[in-house]
Amino acid sequence: MNDQTLLDRTGLAHALYRDLAADVTGRAQRVIVGLNWTLVIGPDGAGLSHTPARGTGGCFSLPDPGGYAGQDLASLAAMIDSENVFETAIAIAAANAFHNRYGLTGSRENGLDLIPDSGSDTVIIGRFPGIDQRIPDARVIEREPGPNDYPESATETLLPACRYLIATASTMLDGALPRLLALAPQAYTILLGPGTPLAPTLFHHGIDALSGLVVDDVDALSQAVIEGGAVRALKRHAHNLSLFKPGA
Repeated sequence: MNDQTLLDRTGLAHALYRDLAADVTGRAQRVIVGLNWTLVIGPDGAGLSHTPARGTGGCFSLPDPGGYAGQDLASLAAMIDSENVFETAIAIAAANAFHNRYGLTGSRENGLDLIPDSGSDTVIIGRFPGIDQRIPDARVIEREPGPNDYPESATETLLPACRYLIATASTMLDGALPRLLALAPQAYTILLGPGTPLAPTLFHHGIDALSGLVVDDVDALSQAVIEGGAVRALKRHAHNLSLFKPGA
């Protein structure tokens, strides 16, 4: 995401985000806005969100640096529709710090393992390393398409026809996720990535599987975030966890 103009973020007003923030409790012990990831550490868990790239619409200096740690997680989560996208990232990470608790139980499956065969009926929103080997026939939609990718405009035609939809958790950051879900009500939909909230309330909004991270070593992960670590660095200090919609 490096569009210099202010992106359309009206989707952040969707009930999905209100439900995510509902009943969040606890106090933020630490808030880190790293190069690639934003991390909020709560009393019972740690939550991640993608850090917006500089140049993204709404990327302004944070208005209260030094003042976010120590706040209630609920207060931070309520910043979801802030005009400052860095505060939106903090809001998502704060909600995740509540939902992605250290002792949470679920399946250790990676969300990619839920896609059968070569993924010929699969659409993926957002490219990530190794996807061509894991699901070679999937159609990948990217904001800045590379070779073999589809542009964002393809969502209108590809999503209503797909059988499986994988949305990276970064789609939450600009409010795009609710629209994507509305375009593919027929699809088995997986929300995937370190920033995925492991919050069953999201099952009420068209998501069938949540595949995210639960932190094992919060100090080591914090240092990886501070030093600009990417997904591989995070996974050294956390484990995959997936939750499934009952009956899906």
